[in-house]
Amino acid sequence: MRIAEILRRKGSDVATVAPDTTIRSLLATLAEHNIGAVVVSRDGEGIVGIISERDVVRNLHARGAELLDTPISEIMTTDVRTCAPDDEVDGLRNTMTEHRIRHLPVVDQGRLVGIVSIGDVVKSAISELATEKQHLVEYLQGKY
Repeated sequence: MRIAEILRRKGSDVATVAPDTTIRSLLATLAEHNIGAVVVSRDGEGIVGIISERDVVRNLHARGAELLDTPISEIMTTDVRTCAPDDEVDGLRNTMTEHRIRHLPVVDQGRLVGIVSIGDVVKSAISELATEKQHLVEYLQGKY
């Protein structure tokens, strides 16, 4: 299965925020969309970073409540791993596990076109297994 198939199923909407957005505003965006990470972008197409709930919690613990009024550019990840719509989900699963990444922006020709989470990847694996099981059962029952 390819990443494009995941995006077809879940949609390609991506929440983005500007680098000068405050942590407080970021938290509102995460809560509003019920998501765990946001792509940081100046124009909604290019990627300058990514920031997650985990980034906020770790920095809040270290820096205290004054962190809430600082721009996300101070704590966001700027070395963002991405994937392409044509990438295989199996390869992405390995990348996410190996590098402990929970969210990967999907980029096509330099433009942000979606985001996949580890939950999306796991869901696709379960779907593939269910399909394979069904085919095997049908084969054993002589339906092929």
